[in-house]
Amino acid sequence: MKTDNIFYQLFQTFPNLLFELIGQPPSLAQNYTFVSQEVKELSRSFDGVFLPLKNAPDQPIYFVEVQFQPKADFYWRFFAEIFVYLGQYQPANDWRAVAIFGKRNLDPGIPRQYRGLLADHQVIFVYLDELNQNPESSLALGLVQLVVGTEETAATVELTNRLLLQARTQLLDESFKQKVLELIESVLVYKFTALSRQELEAMFGLSDLKQTRFYQEAKEEGKEEGKEEGKLETVPLLLQLGLSVSEIAERLSLDIEAVRQVAQASSGNFQQG
Repeated sequence: MKTDNIFYQLFQTFPNLLFELIGQPPSLAQNYTFVSQEVKELSRSFDGVFLPLKNAPDQPIYFVEVQFQPKADFYWRFFAEIFVYLGQYQPANDWRAVAIFGKRNLDPGIPRQYRGLLADHQVIFVYLDELNQNPESSLALGLVQLVVGTEETAATVELTNRLLLQARTQLLDESFKQKVLELIESVLVYKFTALSRQELEAMFGLSDLKQTRFYQEAKEEGKEEGKEEGKLETVPLLLQLGLSVSEIAERLSLDIEAVRQVAQASSGNFQQG
């Protein structure tokens, strides 16, 4: 699963999610803007940076990094990026590092050279596998549970239906609701990579998602595939009329290999280009 992209979308859609994860009031999000800040010297970007607004000068900067794979040098790289950022931008605000792990056992432990940061509470740890599975969780936390949960179908269907219901009943802004529906669908697509869009619809009853951008794009792709199939069906007739494979491919704007395969399947005696 492309977790970096998913969590970037989650934080962008629900800025309050960070503060829920670290046990702070979600309302603090109104003091921040969320960005993916580049560290130029390293040519790398953080998974997310929560920058305090000008009217909240006493709030710290939150540097966020999400990790779902074992990485022994995680903290070395994370802190290097933070300190390069501080030297590069020289912000007036204090800062916190938020290390978010899919599971606790992915945390390699802070190197002793940086353990002084622990005494100052500069580092906050979040282990997503230890989040409370509360049916009353916010929509944002529910989406995190969907990302990190197992692929056990019944549980996923139940959680997905709850999230869809929350989106329908809690979100009044139609454009924002549409964005959340697309996010739910994106998580399911990443989570069940072996399933087609039609199979996802059948499994989860995703009638709400038929208006999402992903669905509409897939629908358009299907139309294009249908057009191509229709063109390929005319290949045997054009071969009988004496056109070569290369001529047919050029006139129908088709891949020559696709035309050749149809020609070989229909008859080995037609003229080949």
